[in-house]
Amino acid sequence: MAEQERGRVLYLVIPCYNEEEVLPETSKRLTAKLGAMIEMGLISQDSKIVFVNDGSKDHTWQLIRQYHEENPMIQGINLSRNKGHQSALLAGLMTVKEYCDMAISMDADLQDDVDAIEQFVEKYYEGCEVVYGVRSERKTDSFFKRASAQSFYKLMLHMGVEIVYNHADYRLMSRRALDEMEGFKEVNLFLRGIVPLIGFQSGVVTYERHERFAGESKYPLKKMLNFAFDGITSFSVKPIRMVTTLGIIIFAISILMLIYFLITWCIGWTVPGWTSIVVSVWAIGGLQLLAIGIIGEYIGKIYMETKARPKFIVQEYLK
Repeated sequence: MAEQERGRVLYLVIPCYNEEEVLPETSKRLTAKLGAMIEMGLISQDSKIVFVNDGSKDHTWQLIRQYHEENPMIQGINLSRNKGHQSALLAGLMTVKEYCDMAISMDADLQDDVDAIEQFVEKYYEGCEVVYGVRSERKTDSFFKRASAQSFYKLMLHMGVEIVYNHADYRLMSRRALDEMEGFKEVNLFLRGIVPLIGFQSGVVTYERHERFAGESKYPLKKMLNFAFDGITSFSVKPIRMVTTLGIIIFAISILMLIYFLITWCIGWTVPGWTSIVVSVWAIGGLQLLAIGIIGEYIGKIYMETKARPKFIVQEYLK
């Protein structure tokens, strides 16, 4: 694809949930970055920073409103209630896609490298419709978080999910890519899996993720596990196939055990095997509960999808 004409409109979309501690510094740094890029002629002067308030319980929305009044570059989207990071991110992207040529999504905590924004835009001008931000290393993570995150990506790839390794939600999408993403109607959102399905020419920008500037992480262990499980069950049926395979194996073993016990009964070895019976009951019972649980998760997702409820409701948009 030929290089894009420069000076296009860029929107930065930043989901926020209880981010009053970090918002002053985030708005300051992003304003300075966009201002410098406008002076360079890299992006249009109509480019904006859009903070999406995901039902925060602190003063996040009041700060966004204040920054909007003080700075014409800053806009705000207020959701009617907390819908979660993925829904808030989608709400921002779908709201601004009519006004921009490209949009970059990033977190509000300044862990994503602000200086990498220029590289994203350069990739866009080279013809990329989607540009993924990929972490070059994980030095700032604890051993547990680093090991669990890398295991998650490997597991997703093993499950057949098309996902970019070490990529979170720091990415650029062109307006064309955003228009196509609107066609994905699922309620159970896992944008890291949805975006690669769009296709189009894509690129990668590597960056070093920083420590959180202020405040606490909005992704404790419980949320991380739920997010990982949603990602797997939303894009792969391999867990059900694994249970089916395991069931076939155990059924085959049970047939062999039945033959063995019939032989021992025929030759007079009738001493009861209490241990083997108890182990068998517990093993088969556990497998059944596991299988029912996995199938139940898929049925639950089907149930939620059939309701076709809105993924978000925008209460107010400060343009």
